[in-house]
Amino acid sequence: MAELRIRIVHVDQEIVVLDKPAGLLAVPGRGPEGRVCAVSQARELFVDLPVQPAVHRLDMDTSGLMVLARTREAHVHLSSQFAAHTVEKRYEAILDGRVAGQEGVIEMPFRLDPYDRPRQVYDPIHGKLGSTRWQKLAEQNGQTRVAFFPRTGRTHQLRVHAAHPLGLNCPIVGDRLYGRRTAGQRMLLHATRIRFIHPATGQEVSLSSPVPFTWDG
Repeated sequence: MAELRIRIVHVDQEIVVLDKPAGLLAVPGRGPEGRVCAVSQARELFVDLPVQPAVHRLDMDTSGLMVLARTREAHVHLSSQFAAHTVEKRYEAILDGRVAGQEGVIEMPFRLDPYDRPRQVYDPIHGKLGSTRWQKLAEQNGQTRVAFFPRTGRTHQLRVHAAHPLGLNCPIVGDRLYGRRTAGQRMLLHATRIRFIHPATGQEVSLSSPVPFTWDG
């Protein structure tokens, strides 16, 4: 099996934007296998990366655009944009089922299930609100292609919002936690576009990555 490798989309003195393949950790995890991740591969190319360069994360099963900071100042600046929800992100996914409606906003509180990590569960009392705008793109053979525009960045937000009955009630194809996955199948969720303010120039940066899957995965 070929080693999963990142692709560099943009680099300058302040930031690195990479395209992470599905199946690769975003940041270091536990155990020896957790040492190989998008950040460790980026560090091979850019030895000046700070100890914690990632300003946001993608699930291991999610592919797409991820932003790293090359300086402490850039990290602070970018992190503040993510915290203020001013970074614009677009994801595309194929869902296992037919979605009712054409577009909408999902707002749902959820939290970690400590007895079944890393699964997230709906909790209107103790959960933190996740907000996602969505748009239907196409339907085919009982599946629905959608675009997600997350307004917040909770763990597994898009996966929960897709699968839960209070969301779209259609799990993402290949989601092993909230849906179903067959052998050799990946989860069909990709971070395809990101837009933010450059920490040094103050100019808008808009980058994209082509969706790497089709209806058949």
